[in-house]
Amino acid sequence: MTLPELVGAYWSQAELATNALILLNLAGALLLGLMVGYERSYHGRAAGMRTYGLVCMASCALTIVAGYPSHWFGGHGSSVALVDPTRVIQGVVTGIGFLGAGVIMRSGFNISGLTTAASIWSSSVIGILVGLGFYMAAMGLAFFSAMIMIYLNKAVGLLPSRHAVAVTLHFKPGVYPQEETLRQAALERGYEIAGGSLTISSEKGCQEWHFVALELAGKPGAPLSLLASELCTFEGVDGFQLSHARN
Repeated sequence: MTLPELVGAYWSQAELATNALILLNLAGALLLGLMVGYERSYHGRAAGMRTYGLVCMASCALTIVAGYPSHWFGGHGSSVALVDPTRVIQGVVTGIGFLGAGVIMRSGFNISGLTTAASIWSSSVIGILVGLGFYMAAMGLAFFSAMIMIYLNKAVGLLPSRHAVAVTLHFKPGVYPQEETLRQAALERGYEIAGGSLTISSEKGCQEWHFVALELAGKPGAPLSLLASELCTFEGVDGFQLSHARN
């Protein structure tokens, strides 16, 4: 078989139909991932729509290419592949998993690097698709991933959401606040303490409280500057730290 015939096999009618089906599956997986990610983002969790969308779409890509081995390498997988490609894919995914974990950073309640890790993992799948000869599907995955990274964050800003604030309170020696009092104070300012986020530590008679405050649904919470001004005069508070809880 000549070189033009080998290259043309990657763009045959059967290959294009398979790639089109893969693109439809990628689009569906992306929409489902975005739905799950919005639910997490709405509740102030670290992994949001971009992270879930990228991971779900890339996982779909990995799964669906395994279902069309007869179309791998332009339909010449049996004669071209000397090594089982699925083992290669498994090794790549495992290695990229460690690479992605290296870019995730955590500081208190703030987690950064999740979307970067997901995009790195997604990029590895794009490379796998190209390596298997699914050029059209690889271009589609690259396009979807780029659109997520560039535009989705702006679109999320137009949707209803609940901003989260990471709060650290240092109390004066001998001051032992009540949780119910703190929760009531948060409600009066348009926030609620996220379930399971409250941690309390004590050193030399001074307590330190850490928690995440979520805006009440449909009601904007007080801005950080106003919260800071009120905490400066809050009885029993010796120091504090406020920051947006984000990924």
